[in-house]
Amino acid sequence: MSQDPLSLQLQGFSLTTAEILYRLPDFPRLLQSYVWQDYDVAPNFPKLVDFLDYWETNLDGPLYRVRVAHRLLIGPQEFTFIEGELKLN
Repeated sequence: MSQDPLSLQLQGFSLTTAEILYRLPDFPRLLQSYVWQDYDVAPNFPKLVDFLDYWETNLDGPLYRVRVAHRLLIGPQEFTFIEGELKLN
């Protein structure tokens, strides 16, 4: 059962995107791109590591490069307190 994105973010998960470049099995000089995106925990990224392990054991295209980007969407907010008040009639 999957959880909704808000509850995952409150548990410390962040939106993670990985660009995976891999070699085509029949044409090893050519690279193909695959984009993976899910909520994962930085900096170890256990979901991404599990996916890459699955890739290496079950798929034919050998990995060439993986670039990872992640962003915490929910975090502490910054507050600015106002020192004065201006009233308009």
